[in-house]
Amino acid sequence: MNNVGSSETRVLVADDHPVVRAGMVAIVNSDHDLSCIAEADGVETAVALWHKHRPDIGLFDLRMADGDAVSAITRIKSVDPEARVVVISSYDTDEEVFRVIKAGAKGYLLKDDKPEDIVAALRTVLQGSTYLAPHLASKLASRLGENSLSPRETEILTLVANGKSNSLIAEDLNVTTSTVKFHLNNAYMKLGVSSRTAAVAAAVKKGIISV
Repeated sequence: MNNVGSSETRVLVADDHPVVRAGMVAIVNSDHDLSCIAEADGVETAVALWHKHRPDIGLFDLRMADGDAVSAITRIKSVDPEARVVVISSYDTDEEVFRVIKAGAKGYLLKDDKPEDIVAALRTVLQGSTYLAPHLASKLASRLGENSLSPRETEILTLVANGKSNSLIAEDLNVTTSTVKFHLNNAYMKLGVSSRTAAVAAAVKKGIISV
């Protein structure tokens, strides 16, 4: 475990291959704002270390010897609903991406992505958004279908299109800003985008909302 300052983002890295895990840790620690505070060699260790350290974010391999990231995320989020985990995998099928995001992961990367992409993914998720590489986002959008936004997601996206901030939307709908972010992130994933502007543009193009 590393000694970390209060200003650093605390990251838990989980991968059952020591060499791969060492590379992931090195990438995390290469950024001055990030620090790996613990390493897990499997699902059970990852869950136990999450409960012990309550990191700011996790970077988990999809498949490990004693299970997969989906089971780890499900168990972690049952006691820490705000937990943020980015999954890194060798698999880029729409089914794998869908399964991981549905379980509550906030990002999905491939192991052949560049180190700077991994750092960018962690930063994006820490800022409250979901990170998917463009080709993965399109796969997920195809898997979910173009018009699969829920009534609440559509309502919130319409308010976004009208220029309202998350706090104003929360006030209008009598919900928390976290709830607004949750629905927006779901809309991003379904539309295959990663920003408010792109989500509005995609929803308008598909005829889901009008401006």
